[in-house]
Amino acid sequence: MSDIGLEAYRFTISWSRLIPGGRGAVNPKGLQFYNNLMDDLVKEGIKINAVLYHMDLPQILEDEYGGWISPKIIEDFTAYANVCFHEFGDRVAHWTTMLQPNALAQGAYDIGELPPNHCSYPFGSNCAVGNSTTEPYLFIHHSLLAHASTVYLYRRKYKAAQKGIIGLNLYTMWFYPFTDSKIDIEATERAKTFLFGWILHPLVFGDYPETMRKITGSRLPSFSSYESELVTHAFDFIGLNHYTSVYTNNRPNTIEGPLQDLSADLAILFRDTKDAPPSAMLRPGTMVDPHGLELILEYFQEKYGNLTFYIQENGYGGSDGTLNDLERIDYLTKYIAGTLKAIRKGADVRGYNVWSLFDLYELFGGFKSHYGLVAVDFDTDERRRQPRHSAHWYSDFLKNNAAIELEYDFTTKISHAQI
Repeated sequence: MSDIGLEAYRFTISWSRLIPGGRGAVNPKGLQFYNNLMDDLVKEGIKINAVLYHMDLPQILEDEYGGWISPKIIEDFTAYANVCFHEFGDRVAHWTTMLQPNALAQGAYDIGELPPNHCSYPFGSNCAVGNSTTEPYLFIHHSLLAHASTVYLYRRKYKAAQKGIIGLNLYTMWFYPFTDSKIDIEATERAKTFLFGWILHPLVFGDYPETMRKITGSRLPSFSSYESELVTHAFDFIGLNHYTSVYTNNRPNTIEGPLQDLSADLAILFRDTKDAPPSAMLRPGTMVDPHGLELILEYFQEKYGNLTFYIQENGYGGSDGTLNDLERIDYLTKYIAGTLKAIRKGADVRGYNVWSLFDLYELFGGFKSHYGLVAVDFDTDERRRQPRHSAHWYSDFLKNNAAIELEYDFTTKISHAQI
């Protein structure tokens, strides 16, 4: 990291590693692991952005009360966060409570493809537990309350001395109507409401969007007056994970009877390209569209005011793992240029993180999706690492204050001569 010239490093603290029982005793080996990592980062002058949670709930809490579908999670998560603030807060510049809960609602609690694999028939068929009709909404509701409780704790007990900031992370895509029909335009706005407004509306205004309430009815939980006050403005920044844009078109509701799931509430089909097959599941796409990131930041500014953002994930996943990764350099050049253009238009973006430093296990691609600036050979016992061409390019960009043209031609591919 130091050789490349990185100024900051984001990583997730594993709740299960630090407190295997979910609450109570701290694992000394887990504590030592994170202390060693953070001490080394500080020694190299690299800012620490620590994430408190990303799909690694201690199994005992899932078994005991269902994890995030129970309000009991709020107290346990806040207690876990308290341990992290106490043990590591003297070195952490940025705290992110959760990564992309808006994406996990469908993947983990409706269709059941992601941990903890909750779903119910006919919306998902390979889950031992779950209720696709209600659990996506309970998960987000308790996530917001746990986040807000944690922010309140940090501000009351730690912020003055530690001087860090704390926020929440969103998974983002930009949505284009598949056609210019009224129903596809409405579907596009519905996608923005469910993916963005579901989280940001309570954080800015204290309640869920009225559009969601009309669609979901009583399945969408309500905030008490105290909870609404707790959630409102419970963030110093919003982290964004952004990779691509998609086309959206209206999907007629094909479900008969009173049962609805999140996908039926959305009533949308997503496509990577105009010619791609449609999917009701919001998955990582392939469209390279830096203008979409600009539009997201403009949309947030218009809808929610002048929020502070960090681009916490943005990157390209090649399938062949080549070291000569010109497509990744091309992608990063375009998206950094798009970010700069958004800043010039008034977006308050304070930082940008490439996903990822190393090749690693990806949720949908496993070890076959190569996102790293540094290649990892998973077929060797020592997991041999080699910097890709993109690592050298990015290092030069960071160390030499290299400029990226704001009017970069997004339709062209980069060549060897441009590197």
